[in-house]
Amino acid sequence: MFQIKAKLLYNKRVRGSCFCGIIDAPKIAKKAYPGQFVNVKISPDSDPLLRRPFSIQGVRGSSIKILYEVVGLATRILSEKKAGEYLDIIGPLGNGFSCQLSAVSRQRSILVAGGMGAAPLVFLAEKIKKGKTLVLIGAKTEGQILCEKDFRGLGCVVKIATDDGSKGFQGKITELLEKILLSTINHQPSAIYACGPRPMLKAITQISKKYKIPAQISLEEHMACGIGACLGCAIKTINGYRRVCKEGPVFKAEKIVW
Repeated sequence: MFQIKAKLLYNKRVRGSCFCGIIDAPKIAKKAYPGQFVNVKISPDSDPLLRRPFSIQGVRGSSIKILYEVVGLATRILSEKKAGEYLDIIGPLGNGFSCQLSAVSRQRSILVAGGMGAAPLVFLAEKIKKGKTLVLIGAKTEGQILCEKDFRGLGCVVKIATDDGSKGFQGKITELLEKILLSTINHQPSAIYACGPRPMLKAITQISKKYKIPAQISLEEHMACGIGACLGCAIKTINGYRRVCKEGPVFKAEKIVW
């Protein structure tokens, strides 16, 4: 874990209220692993006071890439920053995905991305180089689909689900996941990796148990400190309470008590 002053190299809108930022952070880039995040001090002023966590979407040489959505004051301020400005960043933080299951298997891994949950899964897709990777991307409508080109560029097979049917399968991404598992009952994937809204992750946990497929999920929680000190992001697991920022954000699905 490092705390650095990092130069913002790129900061542009990619779709709707979502932005992509590229940050020069050699020490963090060298150590970063899919599923980890950085905690960013948005402004030197006291408002906003707390840092904001952002999943690492990828590493390019000495720089890291983040994807974020403008939802409040902090992300609005970040979206207005220009290339050349500096950010106070701590990272890489948290425990990421384990790729071992996919690396030793010829079976396909399934990555399930709900909304902004696509960001850490792009980084993961880069790491899973053995076997075929199927990516399911879910959104309310076509205009909210994220990272489709990124996944396709990595050679992944991509399927889309939208609530309104404006693109791909009409319905929840978890409905599409179960439909696929039913159609490949004799050729089940080696693992499911997922990041997205809590209801989606809960449903994926139930599906993974039903089909006996190991699943790893990345939880999205409010994090005040990002280093496990404040206990504000604690969740209940079968082994007691665990901190999302420290023991997570990636957990084995069967460990979570919903």
